[in-house]
Amino acid sequence: MPKLKTKSGAKKRFKVTATGKVKTAQAGKRHGMIKRTNKFIRNARGTTTLSDQDAKIVKQFLPYA
Repeated sequence: MPKLKTKSGAKKRFKVTATGKVKTAQAGKRHGMIKRTNKFIRNARGTTTLSDQDAKIVKQFLPYA
């Protein structure tokens, strides 16, 4: 079998945890903060894990993660 290539965009954006979940940055914090509520900004700090359905797709992009 030939080696599989990793999607370059995925390796920059996602990490797979030890338990197999996919960790990513919070969405919606790049611009337009003036219209966001303080509660939204506060809750969107740090990182989050993807849902199982989304993680399944991302794991196809990261064959060796």
